[in-house]
Amino acid sequence: MMGLLGSADLLLRQLEERLDADVHVRGNRVTLRGTPSQVAFAERTIRELLALQESGSVITPDAVRRTIDMLTDTASAGAGDAAPATGTAGESPSEVLGLNIISRRGRTIRPKTLNQKRYVDAIDQHTIVFGIGPAGTGKTYLAMAKAVQSLQTKQVNRIILTRPAVEAGERLGFLPGTLSDKIDPYLRPLYDALHDMIDPESIPRLMAAGTIEVAPLAYMRGRTLNDAFIILDEAQNTTPEQMKMFLTRLGFGSKIVVTGDVTQVDLPGGQRSGLQVVREILNDVDDVAFPQLTSSDVVRHRLVGRIVDAYEKWDSEHAVPAPDGQNRHLGTRPTGGKGKR
Repeated sequence: MMGLLGSADLLLRQLEERLDADVHVRGNRVTLRGTPSQVAFAERTIRELLALQESGSVITPDAVRRTIDMLTDTASAGAGDAAPATGTAGESPSEVLGLNIISRRGRTIRPKTLNQKRYVDAIDQHTIVFGIGPAGTGKTYLAMAKAVQSLQTKQVNRIILTRPAVEAGERLGFLPGTLSDKIDPYLRPLYDALHDMIDPESIPRLMAAGTIEVAPLAYMRGRTLNDAFIILDEAQNTTPEQMKMFLTRLGFGSKIVVTGDVTQVDLPGGQRSGLQVVREILNDVDDVAFPQLTSSDVVRHRLVGRIVDAYEKWDSEHAVPAPDGQNRHLGTRPTGGKGKR
């Protein structure tokens, strides 16, 4: 009961604020009062939280909020023509929030939304996965966690992390130092995620042994990558030719995860992103998945999701037709004409 209600009834107060039914607690008994639909929703919420607790997870205010949000989406979908967002096997809130990928020093990495769980499941079930979504949705972080898990369970022999060396709207000029010093700023986000999941003292040893490799995309040409978990980050900044080159590096026993946000293309000269083209080309190819993440999956500050929604709304309202038939957005870099396959 303490785990359900929280220290100083913190979680109980959150349930009282977010549920329409009245919640009363006496001893080990929880009483719900309200309309039948309000009571049914509140009962399911509490049962999901109890199931999450029984799985060994600690219930947090964020877990309460996300459980209620998932069940609300289920109720909304069930009331319309769409299929329910949850309720199928393996997709209840307790199973989504209770799925542990890896643990380190008492901290467990797990999906926090239904779409994130579907993204993780797609990585388990497919050889090539394209995780597409806005900033802060955990695309790279979860892919990195799955890569570390695969290495620890000996499903692969090495992890290869890569991203294109493209600046975000600025030109930094020539950077000083060795080649490693020059490419380090572009690869720093991958190092940051890696340090959250692996003991920092062991990372230099693993990199020296080639078990973990972090390199710019340009270094991938001509290679065949066997028994590896390969992550291409910031893939919206690849050209169609680079994307084809990268995907054809796939060797036996390997898995590829490509992550990116098609709304944040930094390619110069109006080039079309390879991530925008690849779905049209590979959408019907077996063993390739395109899980989509949205602003509702943002796991950074709540304001990030609102910012993403606001920009999408502004873009849709200010889109103007271009001569080539594509919509162009005022104030953003054009994506260029139709690319050749």
